[in-house]
Amino acid sequence: MLMNKSFRMIGLVLAALIFTAVAAEAQSRIATVELTKVFEQYWKTKRARLALADRKADLKKDLEEMQEAHKKLVQLYQKQLGDANDQAVSAEEREKRKKALEGKVKELRESEETLKQFVSRGDAELEQQMRRMMDDVLKDIRDAVAAKGKAGGFTFVVDSSAEALSRAPVFLYNSGENDLTAVVIDQLNAAAPPEPAAAPEKAGEKK
Repeated sequence: MLMNKSFRMIGLVLAALIFTAVAAEAQSRIATVELTKVFEQYWKTKRARLALADRKADLKKDLEEMQEAHKKLVQLYQKQLGDANDQAVSAEEREKRKKALEGKVKELRESEETLKQFVSRGDAELEQQMRRMMDDVLKDIRDAVAAKGKAGGFTFVVDSSAEALSRAPVFLYNSGENDLTAVVIDQLNAAAPPEPAAAPEKAGEKK
């Protein structure tokens, strides 16, 4: 997944920078944050995923309606094609019907092209929406981590959940002594909107 690859790449870059810096400055204070956990538990992540799922459902509904219309168009064309080859009518009438089919063939091709373009645009739209969501959420997380890191007097804050391209963990040991994951999540979710009230239970409805 894009998110997992992004996190692994971020982890590799951070690890390289940190190891270089720590070698030059032995007195540096380092804290850790489990980025994947923060990402998953941030309320904006959940809201963005719901919005993405809603948009995907809307696009799916529109596509199904377009496919149904295209299916009817195909069925109409097949019927008219059969009529154009009906041996019970005169050759002149068959030729007339075949001429009338030319416009229907063009309509079918346009319908097929419209379907392809709709699918392509829909996929691109969902991809862009997901990228915007990732960028917005990660910016909030970086800001929150930076604030907590500065407040705690830390020189570096590293992602303890980072993985190498081989999927092996970047950091093989972490005491958890200076882990900021919980406080970062608390800060990010402090401004979370209230959960929507549950729908009232109908009379006689069993739980």
